[in-house]
Amino acid sequence: MNFLFARRYFTSKKSTNAITLIAWISISAIMVGTAALIIVLSVFNGFEDLVKGLYADFYADLRITPQVGKTFVLTPKQIQQIQNTGGVAFYSLTAEEKALLVNGDNQSIVFVKGVDSSFTHVNPVQTHLIRGSFNLGTLQKPQLVVGAGIENALGLDVEKSLYPVTLYMPNRQSANMLSAEGLYSYNAMPAGTFMIQEDFDNKYVFTNLAFVKYMLNMDANTFSAVEIKLTKNANTQQVQTELQHLLGNSFKVQTRYQQNESLYTVMEVEKWVIYGILSIILIIAAFNMIGALTMLVLEKQKDITVLKALGASDGLIQKIFLTEGFLLAAVGGGAGMILALIICYIQIKFHLVSLGGGTFIIDYYPVKLALGDFVLVIATVFVIALLAAWFPAFKAGKEKLSLRS
Repeated sequence: MNFLFARRYFTSKKSTNAITLIAWISISAIMVGTAALIIVLSVFNGFEDLVKGLYADFYADLRITPQVGKTFVLTPKQIQQIQNTGGVAFYSLTAEEKALLVNGDNQSIVFVKGVDSSFTHVNPVQTHLIRGSFNLGTLQKPQLVVGAGIENALGLDVEKSLYPVTLYMPNRQSANMLSAEGLYSYNAMPAGTFMIQEDFDNKYVFTNLAFVKYMLNMDANTFSAVEIKLTKNANTQQVQTELQHLLGNSFKVQTRYQQNESLYTVMEVEKWVIYGILSIILIIAAFNMIGALTMLVLEKQKDITVLKALGASDGLIQKIFLTEGFLLAAVGGGAGMILALIICYIQIKFHLVSLGGGTFIIDYYPVKLALGDFVLVIATVFVIALLAAWFPAFKAGKEKLSLRS
């Protein structure tokens, strides 16, 4: 019954046009706020998926590193146990160290990552080559695959390079790293250029594992990390627990999320902050709703009096105006969702809104619609509508009116 009265009050002509105007202003504000929330959250979802995808192409499903220091010793027996662990599809042994890369007068501080022949099964970095080939060379003739930022900083052209670049790496046996004996140098030919994400493109150089171990005087069983690719249906946490139990506390086994925990945390916090800021639009719309419902209560004083004379309780009167508030929110929220769906579909289909600068991996705003965002926005709209409608509804229920004028 309360819905019938609320619908009647919503559609009927008011004695004062200002009441209708304020009601439609509140509906419009709710529509804009709802649409803005869904659109912005969807764009955040798109960027989050894009960034996670880029990081997923660089970080392994699981990574084993030492708890203390940069390197660890891994026996052939332990390597075999890792390979035989359920859920492990491929593994790759790596050695990594900071180095200085010099090309003529240009130089850059880089991280040199030596990888074995299984690395391409664990990490699809070779699919992100933009020039050259993923050829890492041999111990005697090392070749380098460099990030696009490093290529630019050193003035390289991997496809036309006639001269090698010089790689300087620390001599761990030297007591003074700043002396001439503190660095080893070796010439290597650039073979390819990859472009994944700026953090990697400006930082990493890939070459073969044997060469890096030779430069760092590492023993045959000494490595910096083991990177693991899991099978399709593997339980990541279960495999992580098994490997941690197998290797002991001197090793650290991290999932892809744990390798980038700060990144994922920042992205999640940013999304919630934006959600909170845009919710203010809905709160502003709530003030319009309070005004519209308060004026409607004044408009319908005679109706309230008649209903009470017929036996209607204060609770029923309150429910009528609460339902009226929900009806305003439903119309505005529903229209906002339809508007957001249309805008998001157009952006997904035609990429109308572009990113400025043209330096990012894509040139348009990515959008991903998520059911959870719609549920969250619906809940937000109706909670705000409940709070906004409560005061006018409570006032209407407590009105002490008489049929006599």
